[in-house]
Amino acid sequence: MKLRNLKPSDYTAISPLIDEWWGGRKMSHLLPKLFFDHFNDTSFIVEKDGDIIGFLIGFLSQTSSDKAYIHFVGVDPKYRKFNVGRQLYNTFFDQVKQNDRHSVHCITSPVNKTSIAFHLKMGFLIEGGDKEIDGVYVHSDYDSPAEDRVLFMKRI
Repeated sequence: MKLRNLKPSDYTAISPLIDEWWGGRKMSHLLPKLFFDHFNDTSFIVEKDGDIIGFLIGFLSQTSSDKAYIHFVGVDPKYRKFNVGRQLYNTFFDQVKQNDRHSVHCITSPVNKTSIAFHLKMGFLIEGGDKEIDGVYVHSDYDSPAEDRVLFMKRI
């Protein structure tokens, strides 16, 4: 497996994979091309035999000089037990440290139990919430009405 920085040209390869990797959930609209154009230094791809098997889109907060944010992560379902996600996150954490940031933030949907478990295993903490769904605190209407989210934070 080879890890490298994201390139703008990767958009055309990754965009069609998103809905497929999410089991048919419509997710590709959450990752417009602008992320591929503007966050190359903090976004990464893992390839195997020339095929993309994982990616992480992250950036350094422009508002809070101490924070970084992971916007979107995807791993080919065939490679989810091969530490691809862990490798992507650890590479991002290294980039965060090099830029003197001390916390990483991200969100997921409360229906994404796999994502919640992964983030907790990676040492993220759930950042409060105003209600509980299936034993997990969530922030109501975070992304829009009826779009609740689980917020995570990890100190680096």
